Amino acid sequence: MDKSGDLPQAAAHAAGARGGSSTADDERGAHFRQAYAAIDLGTNNCRLLIARPADENFVVIDAFSRVVRLGEGLAQTGRLSDAAMDRAVAALSVCADKLRRRKVTLARSVATEACRRASNGAEFIARVREETGIALNVITAQEEARLAVLGCHILLEPGHGPAMVFDIGGGSTELVLIESGPTVPRILDWKSVPWGVVSLTESCVGEGQDPAARAARYAEMRGRVRDAFADFAARIAPVRERVWATRGELGPLRLLGTSGTVTTLASLHLDLPQYDRKAVDGLVLPAESMRGIAARLSSLSLDERRQVPCIGRERADLVVAGCAILETILDLWPAERLGVADRGIREGILRSLMSAGNAAERARAAVRQARNP
Repeated sequence: MDKSGDLPQAAAHAAGARGGSSTADDERGAHFRQAYAAIDLGTNNCRLLIARPADENFVVIDAFSRVVRLGEGLAQTGRLSDAAMDRAVAALSVCADKLRRRKVTLARSVATEACRRASNGAEFIARVREETGIALNVITAQEEARLAVLGCHILLEPGHGPAMVFDIGGGSTELVLIESGPTVPRILDWKSVPWGVVSLTESCVGEGQDPAARAARYAEMRGRVRDAFADFAARIAPVRERVWATRGELGPLRLLGTSGTVTTLASLHLDLPQYDRKAVDGLVLPAESMRGIAARLSSLSLDERRQVPCIGRERADLVVAGCAILETILDLWPAERLGVADRGIREGILRSLMSAGNAAERARAAVRQARNP
């Protein structure tokens, strides 16, 4: 997946609320009462956000997240396992119940790398529709990158030069080179590789029984990710050099990450006893601190990682792969500081839906004005 200009806008598969409003104010009021929803079914997690518009932003009124490991075993078999599909359907059933209770009529539900790669992905999508009523849209890696940027770019440090946004998922990682704009950033280049925390962990089997074996496995992980990003690294090298050549005129390299990996490592940087989104979302910290935490985690055994606060049993086996991906990203875009976002695809979906709703209202108002000058 090579160089691209601005990524195309995705059509939101949504049904509009019907009502009897006859004035622009009535319709605007209906828009702000409307509940919008976004579901992101990834390789590792199933996440839901339900929100209402609030001026230029939105207010979350319900949320749900569950580790489902949909991509478990996919690297070996090329298929979604029965157990993994059962877990995902159970989580999506909870989401469907929340959509009904919140009377959501504008929603978009997406699935990513696991469903893109699995030979039985289409069968799974059909099963989800039949059992839960949720129509999952398997989006491209390009659309996944666009939504991630749309959802988190407001947390990027101010600056004038190009910046890098990345999303380390369960089955893939997206890197997006952007240029700040007055509203939504312009995408200069991007790359998606099929290495996420689940796929990389399952491809580099074995935990390693001693420090030397663990170091060798970590080096193998980093090598695989580095090779996958090699062509993208070559493309962005001139951009990186141009920023450095300005001697600070464009400011430092800017980097923003959205993923469980960066939020978990940020929690360790803050020495939190348990995860706290308010403390982590929007945090900017030294990149070297993240490297140090990554190196330490990669040297620990599985049992030792399970004892680390904010990691626990759910992330203990996957966090090393995330560290390998993060360190490789820091190699090719060596920013001194790293921004952390606990937001991404779901927020990008919500912003797209609400923007479309606003555009529809403006169009209806223009038609009424033309009819009644």
